[in-house]
Amino acid sequence: MPQSSPKNGWINLDKPLGLSSMQALARVKRALGHKKAGHAGTLDPLATGVLPIALGEATKLIDLVMDHRKTYEFTVAWGVATSTDDAEGHPVATSDSRPSVADIQAVLPKFVGCIMQRPPAFSALKIDGQRAYDLARKGQNVMLAERPVDVFSLTLSPTPLEGGETSTFTLTCGKGTYVRSLARDLAVALGTVGHVTHLRRTATGPFNLENILSLDRLQEMGHTCAWQQVLPVGFALDDILALPITAPQSKRLKQGLPIAAETPEGIKKVACLEKTPVAIVGYKDGQWWPWRGLNISCSGTGGFNLEGENDVASSEPQSGSD
Repeated sequence: MPQSSPKNGWINLDKPLGLSSMQALARVKRALGHKKAGHAGTLDPLATGVLPIALGEATKLIDLVMDHRKTYEFTVAWGVATSTDDAEGHPVATSDSRPSVADIQAVLPKFVGCIMQRPPAFSALKIDGQRAYDLARKGQNVMLAERPVDVFSLTLSPTPLEGGETSTFTLTCGKGTYVRSLARDLAVALGTVGHVTHLRRTATGPFNLENILSLDRLQEMGHTCAWQQVLPVGFALDDILALPITAPQSKRLKQGLPIAAETPEGIKKVACLEKTPVAIVGYKDGQWWPWRGLNISCSGTGGFNLEGENDVASSEPQSGSD
C-alpha cells in the first residue's frame, strides 16, 4: 500500500474499553507526536472497536467518513432497563419477561429501513446549548425528539439458550443511529425491558477489523514506527470515483475555482493529480467545484488508485458562476 504524505493519513484505532473517544484520540496524538487530529464517529466509553483517527489533511475528510455505513455487534441483557440504556447506568425498571428466539426474529423487520428513533437521555446531543448528558446527570428529565435513522440490516446471532438472559445482534446502520436506543426500543417491542451490555463497532466504511490497530500496540512503538502504521489519506476515499486532472486544473481547484466537466456522473468525486488527491469536487452547472481542498505533496502519494477511471476532465480551464 502506498505510504501517506508526511503527517497526513489515518489510524484505524481499536478503541479500548473504558476510554472516551476524545481520550483515545489524545493518546494517539501523543503516540505520534502530532497535534492536528480528529476522530470520525464517537464511541461510548463502554464500547470498543473501529474508531478512525484522521491526521493532518485527513481531518478535512471526517464528515465524509462519518457518512459511511457502520457495523456493530452488540449484546442486550433482557429484564433490566437502566438510566443510560447500557451497563454504566443504574436500574430504572425490571421485567420477568424473556423473549424467545421466535419472538425476536418476528419483531426484527420492524427495525429495518428508515425508522424513527429517540436518542438516549445520556447522549452528546445539545438542548438549548447544553449537552443532554449534563442535564441528565443533574437529575433533569431529558426527552429528546425522535428523528429518522437508517438501519440497513439487523440480525440475531445464534443463541445457545431459548429465552435466555441475553441476546447478541449484528447491526449495519447509517449516521446518527444509537445502538442503545435500538436495544431499548427492541426490548419494549418484545414486551420487556433491556440494556446494552456489550458494544463493538466492527466497521466504518473501509475501516474494519482487518486493518485495525490496538492502542497498546501503537503506544509501544516509537514515533517513526508508529507513523509506518498510518493509512494514506486516500484510503477513506475508496468508494468515491476518482477524477483525473491536469496540473493547471489542480491549480484552479486549489484557488477555489471550478473546472469543466465532460460528464455529471456522480455527486462527488476525488480530483487527483496523478495519484495524489487534490480536492473533493461536486458537480454543479456543468462544472466540478471544489468542495474540500487537500494540501498533500505530490512527492508522497495519498494512496488513491486511479485504475479503471475513464472520465478525464477537460484540459481547458473554465470560469464558473454561482
